[in-house]
Amino acid sequence: QVQLVESGGGSVQAGGSLILACTASGFALDDVSYAIAWFRQAPGKEREGISCINSSEGGRKYYADPVKGRFTISSDDVKNTVFLEMKNVKPEDTAVYYCAAVLGINIGVGRQGMLEPGRYRYWGQGTQVTVSS
Repeated sequence: QVQLVESGGGSVQAGGSLILACTASGFALDDVSYAIAWFRQAPGKEREGISCINSSEGGRKYYADPVKGRFTISSDDVKNTVFLEMKNVKPEDTAVYYCAAVLGINIGVGRQGMLEPGRYRYWGQGTQVTVSS
């Protein structure tokens, strides 16, 4: 069955960097059409989609406005892992970060659709990121 495992969370000072990893099992990134996204949820707030990579669109990457220019999503087929590189982090980036996946073709959905939690079927357990000022 499909499983996603996040790693790389922790505590970091504002302005620092962190790399999160989402390792998939049950399917191979180089063998199927998929979209994998990162979401985050801060205490008392709704889950927020922040970045997505969509193999159906040639690996097109989507970013939410709060992280654009600071976060970078990438994939490694050999490691079967999707990474989220976080640079110049801010205290408002503090949250539990989740990766999520949907298998199959997703075309013409747009950024809002690709960052919608309801699109994704498989979820990881989450990893805490805490940014101190």
